[in-house]
Amino acid sequence: MAPVSLIFSSILSFFLLVSPALSTNSEGNALHALRSRFKDPTNVLQSWDPTLVNPCTWFHVSCDANNHVIRLDLGNSNISGTLGPELGQLQHLQYLELYRNDIGGKIPKELGNLKNLVSLDLYENRFEGEIPKSFAKLKSLRFLRLNNNKLTGSIPRELTTLSDLKVFDVSNNNLCGTIPVDGPFASFPMESFENNRLNGPELLGLVPYDFGC
Repeated sequence: MAPVSLIFSSILSFFLLVSPALSTNSEGNALHALRSRFKDPTNVLQSWDPTLVNPCTWFHVSCDANNHVIRLDLGNSNISGTLGPELGQLQHLQYLELYRNDIGGKIPKELGNLKNLVSLDLYENRFEGEIPKSFAKLKSLRFLRLNNNKLTGSIPRELTTLSDLKVFDVSNNNLCGTIPVDGPFASFPMESFENNRLNGPELLGLVPYDFGC
């Protein structure tokens, strides 16, 4: 009969070997859950095999040197469906490119957990509901393009704290209220807001920011 210490050592060695793979594959699990929400008539996601140790060999997925997913490129891919909260598990993601598809439903608030995100391109889809206030946690965000969707509600004032934001476009939606004027919003062109139900730039202290909603 093997000594208890030997058995314990063997079990510990097993978990040390397995746990890194499990940790890395959590990103693969999140992406596979995303795939299950999509209709993919042209098989763009055919290489997304959940049995692999990590998703770094999948088409349209880019990883860093540590095999963490940093980029998802599915723009103009003829996919439809919805997004889910599992995307918030991609903690190292820097670029989320889902533009020019037929994706609908609400934008998950869990995207606000992607603290390394630099670019979020969801334009030309069928997203509805409000812009998540959780986007205010994306302190590295530089590009936020949500134009040509079916978004409603007001522009969250929390987004004025995103000091690195360089491009912001919500044109061609159904947004209401007024346009923020603080922080980076002071430099965005009016074209970024056109074809909504917005009432023009916010008049601080005169009308509430959600005036007209």
